[in-house]
Amino acid sequence: MYLADSRSTKAPVAPGTRPGRRGAAVPGTVLALGAVSLITDISSEMVTAVLPLYVVAGLGLSPLGFGLLDGINNGVGALVRLVGGHLADRGGRGHKTVAAVGYGLSAVCKPLLLLAHTVPLIGAVLAVDRTGKGLRTAPRDAMISLATEPEHRGRAFGVHRAMDTTGALLGPLVAFAVLRATVDGYDAVFAVSGCIAALGVLVLLLFVPTPARTADAPPRSSLRDSLTLLRLPALRRLGLCAVLLGLTTVSDSFLYLLLQRQLGLSTHLFPLLPLGTAAAFLLLAVPLGALADRIGRRTLFLAGHGALLLAYVLVLARIPGGAVAVGVLLLHGMFYAATDGVLAAATANATPADQQGAGLALVGTGQALARFACSLAFGAAWSAWGGHTALAATATALAVSAVAAYLLLRSPDEVTE
Repeated sequence: MYLADSRSTKAPVAPGTRPGRRGAAVPGTVLALGAVSLITDISSEMVTAVLPLYVVAGLGLSPLGFGLLDGINNGVGALVRLVGGHLADRGGRGHKTVAAVGYGLSAVCKPLLLLAHTVPLIGAVLAVDRTGKGLRTAPRDAMISLATEPEHRGRAFGVHRAMDTTGALLGPLVAFAVLRATVDGYDAVFAVSGCIAALGVLVLLLFVPTPARTADAPPRSSLRDSLTLLRLPALRRLGLCAVLLGLTTVSDSFLYLLLQRQLGLSTHLFPLLPLGTAAAFLLLAVPLGALADRIGRRTLFLAGHGALLLAYVLVLARIPGGAVAVGVLLLHGMFYAATDGVLAAATANATPADQQGAGLALVGTGQALARFACSLAFGAAWSAWGGHTALAATATALAVSAVAAYLLLRSPDEVTE
């Protein structure tokens, strides 16, 4: 199956690359977008780091209620991701504009959390915030893929994800510092987060170049035209595998809550748990992205979910001591490094150049909706059976889904790696 092995298929040359001239493995556009993501992720992860405790400990929300909120935080954006990818592709120059609108929406939502002190209002703010994320994700990834030579896309996405994860690493640290230094800690976190998000929008507008219009880009197309990309066998199978595995991917927040209760960590130390995941992701994103360019993105994508399964098993083992927590967070970061940018690179190579935004949005939407369903199901299972029993059921489902995905990707038209 054609998913990842760009060595065997001639893909479109990145815009702005002269014929016969080898382009840079990591173009300046990728670095500029990485800087935007770094700044924005500091802002987003500040909120993400304190949100579970804010709604569960501060507002007294049940695990099922938090599952609904977390599903909104991770899944509602998927409903507009297709629209974002479609709008970005229209005319071939809309990627930066749509991305800027998405980043702007998310920046506005951070200070709005200062005014939201009930679950419905928090849910509404999170929905708008994730709408912004849904709008910007596909155009941003399309700009990365169009600016990069096809054979280097794994590395380019790895560099971007590493910069993005640097922000994810710094965000909880900033949140931890703000909580320790202020009396009304949560409100202070939301205020600082809003200021940092506004800076990210400015960097996007000032330093990210507008993509050149491709010669074969259709001036007008309907959303239905974007959906016809599912007729491409490689893209369809890739999307189906992303959905299957997304249905068994437990939300980060739930995993951290399980670790926090198992280790007996205080609430002030809880924001530090995401640092382990972010540190592993940061260290492994670039080398694993480059490895995917060599051995095939399909192989690494499946291996990443194997790392996630091992993380589940370690949590279920209930072995005392901090070493197990370190192992879980390391495997969790390895999972993201082997799947996030790798999936985007595989999707880009399976999608026509003039529909990059739509193709990336299709696969990303399927995965995000699947994870939204997983958040709801896991929250309900936790409330009914307890956290560890729910995780055991999810781990079993992940093992079955991984085998199914492996068999699905072994198709007659697969390129031998």
